[in-house]
Amino acid sequence: MRTKTVRVLLVEDDDGDALLVEALLEEARAPFILSRARTLAEAEEKLAGAECVLLDLGLPDSQGLDGLHRLLDKHDAPAILVLTGLDDEREGIEAVATGAEDYLIKGQVDGELLLRGVRYAVERRRAEDAQRQLREAELRAAERSRLERGLLPPPLLQNSDVNLEVRYQPGGQRMLLGGDFYDAVGMPDGTVHAIIGDVCGHGPDEAALGVCLRIAWRALVLAGEPPEKVLRTLDQVLVAERHGDGIFTTACMVTVAPDRRSARYFLAGHPEPLLLVGRRIADLPQSKIGVPLGVLPDYAWTGVDVQLPQGWSVMCYTDGLIEGRVPEDVERLGVERLSEILHRHLQDGPNWMDSVIAEVTELNGGALDDDVAILLLKDGK
Repeated sequence: MRTKTVRVLLVEDDDGDALLVEALLEEARAPFILSRARTLAEAEEKLAGAECVLLDLGLPDSQGLDGLHRLLDKHDAPAILVLTGLDDEREGIEAVATGAEDYLIKGQVDGELLLRGVRYAVERRRAEDAQRQLREAELRAAERSRLERGLLPPPLLQNSDVNLEVRYQPGGQRMLLGGDFYDAVGMPDGTVHAIIGDVCGHGPDEAALGVCLRIAWRALVLAGEPPEKVLRTLDQVLVAERHGDGIFTTACMVTVAPDRRSARYFLAGHPEPLLLVGRRIADLPQSKIGVPLGVLPDYAWTGVDVQLPQGWSVMCYTDGLIEGRVPEDVERLGVERLSEILHRHLQDGPNWMDSVIAEVTELNGGALDDDVAILLLKDGK
């Protein structure tokens, strides 16, 4: 097996010591690419390409462990082997405690020992980096799981004749969780409330804010607050909890009457829901979109009443579903084209939600930039 070439940066101001290191590596026939820096400042400029640094602790612009600290503070710092004199072995031990992989005493190192030291340092740093990345990935996965449970909870629709289907697809190439959220609650009198929302931005802060708003919404609904007051209170919660003045949230809130023959919906800067009857899309009454949450203080949102025919479904979604790109077009997908796609897939049967998301993603040429959430309320009678 061919040994991989290692890029080594020697930081040494003494020409004699530098020649000795080069000679030892040649003696060991080490597969190294060796470069040299005479000062710490020069080493910092050359650090990016190095896998291992042989660092003398006595340099013109750095003495003792100061240079080691400066290199270790660099992003993606390579493995570092400290070179010490016979009288400075204690300093070498302190360097290892500080973060160096090991230390070597000048004059007591042959080619094979130097070779093993460099290889050990590189492999140890690679193992440490891999372990660190694994821990970070596990922490991110755990945090994402907690946030996802908060954003996308099981609905409280036990013993309800309204059925619920949901879909969620995180946006972006890295598929990180964003701020889209949804929830549904059935009340003792048979009324069903549902909400879908989208916190502007994408990341853990937005996701945490979405969790906060979703929990607040459920608490307000269970407390029996009227929808108008729920939205005003959510607006106050958003303003109090957001991490920046420009952060806003769009939302669509739907209330289905106990007799299932009518509904009322509220829009806070959010795309209008779609009313599906069988395999067609029905027209909704003209509605006022309203401003997003967090934009105007003391804004009053008004609802739109809708008559629900037998076999109805109400589809609420976030704007990630309509903001994807279309080939050979500068415009976004938009509601009209989404409706055309939806109408075609409705003819194929009950599994149309996955097919619609797949086609929108394909038209975009890959992963959508923003999250996609769909909440579908269906007449179960």
